[in-house]
Amino acid sequence: MSEARERLATSSFLFVDMELPEETAPGEQQVAHLLGLEAEDVEWLGREGEPARVEFLGDSAAFVVPAFEGGQAIHVHALVTERALVTVHRGPAALVESLTARLPHERPPDSVAMLFLLLDEALETYRRSAVQGLLEVEDLEDEMFRQRQPEQLYRLARLRRTAALLHHTLLPYQQSAEETMTRRALNRNFPVERQRLAREYQRTSRLVLTDITSLQEAARRGFGTYSSLVSGDQNGVINRLAIVSTIFLPLSFLTGFFGMNFAYLTNELESGAVFWLLAVGLNVVFLIAALYVLHRTQIWRMLHADEGDDGDEGLDDQ
Repeated sequence: MSEARERLATSSFLFVDMELPEETAPGEQQVAHLLGLEAEDVEWLGREGEPARVEFLGDSAAFVVPAFEGGQAIHVHALVTERALVTVHRGPAALVESLTARLPHERPPDSVAMLFLLLDEALETYRRSAVQGLLEVEDLEDEMFRQRQPEQLYRLARLRRTAALLHHTLLPYQQSAEETMTRRALNRNFPVERQRLAREYQRTSRLVLTDITSLQEAARRGFGTYSSLVSGDQNGVINRLAIVSTIFLPLSFLTGFFGMNFAYLTNELESGAVFWLLAVGLNVVFLIAALYVLHRTQIWRMLHADEGDDGDEGLDDQ
C-alpha cells in the first residue's frame, strides 16, 4: 500500500489494482485515504455494495463498473487520472486478470486508453454470458423436439433469470455511462482520440444490450415452444379419445334403446335373428361408416402422422 501511494505521487503512467476482502473488515480505512487520493472526492472507492456509477471529477473520472463472472454480477471500482488507473474490487476478479493479459499486446498510450480497455473487458463478460445463454436455449429447443422432459423447464427458468440479471445490472450503468460520455464527447476540449474511444464504447455497449435482450426473447420463445409441444400431445390424446368414443357410441345407444321396457320391444322383437340384425348389424354398419368418414377427414390423417412421427423418433433413438 505504501509503495503504491509513493508511485502514484511520482509516476507518469501507473496501473494499480487492489483486491479487498469480500466483506468489510471492522475498522477498515477508506481506500482513497490509504492511497492519498482524498482530493479526488472518492471516499466511496472500495466501499461494499456501491451501485454502478460514472462520474467525471475535473481532471479525473470515477467508475463502478459491473462485470458478470461465475453466474453473478460483481462491481469493480475504477479511478482514472491523467497519470494512473486505480482499480479496487472485493475478492478476485477475472476481469482485471484479462485486462493485465491484454496490456502487453494492446500497449495503451495513456491511462484513459487503459480505462477503456477495462470497460471493454467488462462488456465482454456480459456478451459472453448472453451468447452462451442463447446457444443453450437453441440446444434446449432441439432437445424438446426430440424428447420433451420437465427438466428443460427448469433450465429455461434458470436462463430467463440469468437474462434478467444481466439486463438489470447492466442497464443502469449503461444509461449513466451513455449520458455522461455523450456530454463529455460533445465538449470541444475533449481530445479527438478520446471521443473516438467513447463512441466505440457506446456502440459496443448498445450491441451487448441487444444481445441480452435477444436472450430474454429467446427464453420466452423457449417457454412458448414447450407449451406448444404440450398442447400438441394433448390434442393427440383428445383425437384418440374421440375415435374410441365414436366406436362405442352406437353400442351405447343400442344398449340403451333396447333396454327400454316398451311393449313393442318386449313382445314383437323376441327372436335371435332380430337381435343380431338390429343390435349387432346396426352397430357394425355404423362403425364402418364412422371409420370411413374419419379416414376421409383430416383428423385421421393427423393421427396417422403423429404415430408416424413417434415411430421415426423411436428409430432415431435406436
